[in-house]
Amino acid sequence: MDMLASTSRTFYIPISRLVSGLKEAVASAYLCMRAIDEIEDHPELASDLKVKLLLGVGRILRETEREAQLQALFAPYGDTLPEVTLRLNDWVAICPKSIADTVLQSTAVMSEGMAEWVEKRWAIRTEEDLDRYTYCVAGAVGELLSDLWMWYDGTQTDRVKAVAFGRGLQAVNILSNRMDDSTRGVSFFPEHWGMEEMIQYTRKNLQLADEYIADLKRGPVLNFCSIPLALAHGTLKAITAGKSKLNRAAVLEIVSRVVTGKITL
Repeated sequence: MDMLASTSRTFYIPISRLVSGLKEAVASAYLCMRAIDEIEDHPELASDLKVKLLLGVGRILRETEREAQLQALFAPYGDTLPEVTLRLNDWVAICPKSIADTVLQSTAVMSEGMAEWVEKRWAIRTEEDLDRYTYCVAGAVGELLSDLWMWYDGTQTDRVKAVAFGRGLQAVNILSNRMDDSTRGVSFFPEHWGMEEMIQYTRKNLQLADEYIADLKRGPVLNFCSIPLALAHGTLKAITAGKSKLNRAAVLEIVSRVVTGKITL
């Protein structure tokens, strides 16, 4: 949970409020995917090295004995990679065994998908390209969450809307990080798209995400999903008002309103 708190203010709070068992499963999934995301986005690693590491992770996560292989894969870059990446095997270990294979498979597939996008230099020319990218790094997370909800208490969800839930959050991230991305020569905006088109794309997916959580029964699953979605809506509102992202005070206010039931989506 300390690592989670240091890597994500968006997800630390909803994960920390989950019940035992589900908390460990979701924390494991988040940290595994954050570990590989740090490789994809690393500002100092060469593209060919990113591909090597991401493909290596995908291969190793499919094998029974992982710890020594992951250590060997990361060892030459111990001073470069962040702790959340170097401790990938720890995040696998905290996952309940009955759902661990699902988390491992999803992380492996995502890692290999990220490697493909690194090789392509994140060349996004059309909305279809954007859909493929946002599915790879976030829509697939929505599907994994659906698997976790089913595992926990049999909750069934609309998987198309689950993909939109992840995709909408990622689209907000793209808008928030557009300036940082541009400094490293990367743009996730399709050709000829400006802010208006990306905001429209984001709103479309967040609308489906709203429908996704509207179908959830009261309980830990709904509580979890409501917080990041409310933060995404708040961030999009801030961006359309000319700000880059939410400040900490605004984040805490939105979370408080969700927790106390004073905000609905």
